[in-house]
Amino acid sequence: MESAGSAGEEPWKGKQVLEIGAAASENFEWDTDDELEIEYRLDSELGPTGSNKVSPSPSFSSCGKVDEFVRMGFSRSIVLKAIEENGEENTQAILDALLTYTALENSSPKKHSASDSHPQNDGGLYFDDLFDDDSSSSEQGTRQHFSENDRTLSLLVEMGYDVDVALNAVKKCGCDAPVEVLADFISAAELVEHAAPAFSREASSISKPMDCHDERTWTGTSTGCARQPVNGKRKKYWTNEMLKAKLLRRDQDSCFNRDDNSLHLPNPMIGYGVPGRGSSVTERKIPEEAIGPPYFYYENVALTPKGVWNTISKFLYDIEPEFVDSLFFSAAARKRGYIHNLPLDGRFPLLPIPPQTIHEAFPSTKAWWPSWDSRSKLNCLLTCVASAKLTEKIRTVVEKWNGEAPPLLVQKQVSQLLKKWNLVWVGQNKVAPLEPDEMEMLLGFPQNHTRGGGVSRCERYKVLGNSFQVDTVAYHLSVLKSIFPQGMNVLSLFSGIGGAEVALHRLGIPLCNVVAVEKSEVSRSILRGWWDQTKQKGNLIVVADVQEVTPSMVEMWISAFGGFDLVIGGSPCNNLAGGNRHHRHGLEGEHSSLFFELYRILNLVRGMMRQS
Repeated sequence: MESAGSAGEEPWKGKQVLEIGAAASENFEWDTDDELEIEYRLDSELGPTGSNKVSPSPSFSSCGKVDEFVRMGFSRSIVLKAIEENGEENTQAILDALLTYTALENSSPKKHSASDSHPQNDGGLYFDDLFDDDSSSSEQGTRQHFSENDRTLSLLVEMGYDVDVALNAVKKCGCDAPVEVLADFISAAELVEHAAPAFSREASSISKPMDCHDERTWTGTSTGCARQPVNGKRKKYWTNEMLKAKLLRRDQDSCFNRDDNSLHLPNPMIGYGVPGRGSSVTERKIPEEAIGPPYFYYENVALTPKGVWNTISKFLYDIEPEFVDSLFFSAAARKRGYIHNLPLDGRFPLLPIPPQTIHEAFPSTKAWWPSWDSRSKLNCLLTCVASAKLTEKIRTVVEKWNGEAPPLLVQKQVSQLLKKWNLVWVGQNKVAPLEPDEMEMLLGFPQNHTRGGGVSRCERYKVLGNSFQVDTVAYHLSVLKSIFPQGMNVLSLFSGIGGAEVALHRLGIPLCNVVAVEKSEVSRSILRGWWDQTKQKGNLIVVADVQEVTPSMVEMWISAFGGFDLVIGGSPCNNLAGGNRHHRHGLEGEHSSLFFELYRILNLVRGMMRQS
């Protein structure tokens, strides 16, 4: 810890950087388990790299799930392998793995004459030659082609439907039902199910989700789904549009279903408004005890286990979250929820407006971008990136087609990997992961914000993947510029690499006093470096652990600074993120439970400031 000054001096007078309790947490990482798991499962993305021998099957409570997939046509050994790698409960991940394994095992290209310019387009995947396959001939003999049932199920899953829902639709409508009929069936069933609690009287005319083999005639169209008795007597029914309209009116009042703690995320995810998307909401009612100052601003991932955002909202004065996807501010998606007591009127974006598409952000990629890659935006930026091995596999597969578009199934397989890992085209048939500098730009940080100072390349990816998207946060915080023209005192909890501080600085709001609480030594080092490099005139106090913030410390800061104008932070999402299949314990998880530390400190600040 740096010296606090000579005796009799208050440590926060004049420009200083103080650090409290740094030594205890140098090795702590905020990585989410799901992102680490992505790296662990990398080799399974494009098929087996070695022996196809299956490990002994884990012990399961029942063999029902295994038998279910075997009946679908998958071999028992592959099913057991998929379950072992993905867990028995994650049906979606199991199916994804099974479809991938089967496609890859059936993908050996047929022999063709020398006159062929490229492998035959038989709809298969051509990845076999990318791997060292030492599997036995008996195992190879068990390989089988996709059935039409498998293809239909795969299409439904790729369309975004849950695997259990897709299986139920196939069971109800039959294996030979067209995909569009199955999709209409699923949509109608979901709409009826969601609408029932809100308007049970209207829904009573629909006794159950419609059966394609019922005595009534199923009508699936793009404008609605209905059923009608074959005897010609018309019965009252609800179309998709009618149900959607009712659901929309209900959701305008609240994004929560308070009865079951479920949360209905808006689509599009624009919160109270984003730049360039028409009119915005400028007023809302929040509880009187939540009105600022001090203002507060909380952020976390939008897609959490059931009931999490409801719980967070209850602790934060019953303020409903504002869900925003950062793809409306940049060229990369980042779905987040924000709970705050900030005003809504007078928001404005940071200037200059950042690039909004991949080609605007990286113009050199346009020359190499294939027509079948339809992406214009990147997915959420992760804490790790694809390996060189994966990019080489993709190059080997794509170049087989001599500049022509690969078969549809190959396009889909490659596209899934491109989207998942945010790979961009950098040459003929060549893809590459984003560089840390490019991630900094997409997230709104200054160039070289995380570069140098002993920070490794891997650490740069990690801290950037866990950071705020600065342009999004700045848009929300912009209303504070007119309220605090002389500057602000900020308590920044889980401050990371300083996303909040960078946003306020870019808005032109002076930072008078900042207390930054952050576990990662790497992130603290980056924040201190930015503070010095931008020649901040205020005081920066750094605390290493949110659990070390005591009431006496808060009282001391409030007495010294005259209070805090803003308390801001986003607690760890480790146990909340959707891909974390092993430790997704919600707010009871080891890391995500630190939200309650944020609530504790916020309560201390607001209580002490009321008293003073």
